[in-house]
Amino acid sequence: MAIVENIQFIEKEIAGKDITLVAVSKTKPVEMLMEAYNAGFKRFGENYVQELVGKYEEMPKDIEWHFIGHLQSNKVKYIAPFVSLIHSVDSFKLLQEINKQGAKNNRVIDCLLQIYIAEEDTKSGMTEEECLEILKPEVLGQLSNIKIAGLMGMTTLTDDEVQIRKEFKKLKDFYNSIISENSSLQILSMGMSGDYTIAIEEGSTMIRVGSKIFGERIYQK
Repeated sequence: MAIVENIQFIEKEIAGKDITLVAVSKTKPVEMLMEAYNAGFKRFGENYVQELVGKYEEMPKDIEWHFIGHLQSNKVKYIAPFVSLIHSVDSFKLLQEINKQGAKNNRVIDCLLQIYIAEEDTKSGMTEEECLEILKPEVLGQLSNIKIAGLMGMTTLTDDEVQIRKEFKKLKDFYNSIISENSSLQILSMGMSGDYTIAIEEGSTMIRVGSKIFGERIYQK
């Protein structure tokens, strides 16, 4: 029951703020996801392609699946038939492959461009300049089976709230600077269990929450 109560608590926090909650369910068993599903929650985020495909095949088909982890080009084909949103597009090459697999499945796949905002090497993402190149009409015109729905970013792994807030603000400022010329951009995905309240204050429209819903991560061997 705690899972449902946790979701309801976060949904109450974001009520009326036009913010979407994605329950990050990586490494969690289907039974835990079904507890949330049976209470009416149907939006889950996964980090690993094989795990996502397995859960998709086992669970009801009205679930909105988000892929939020680092995605390798050679694995796009496995999630292209059903994924609702890919958060972590960090290169033009990956975008081309998503477009290719979208065409094969007769789908337009929604994507977020992951922007590098952290001050550490472990996070991935593209630069603002690379993002602007992709958003040029002559480039997007070649990609008819993808839709750039917004941006995503992950902050430095730190307890320094000033640093976290600065990085979120940087992404929000960049987002604001480009939305007037890119009407498809409607999502700013930033904020996880440890920092989503700061992300909301800095303008996030989509938060990815795992441990605050399902408890601490079960590590895969």
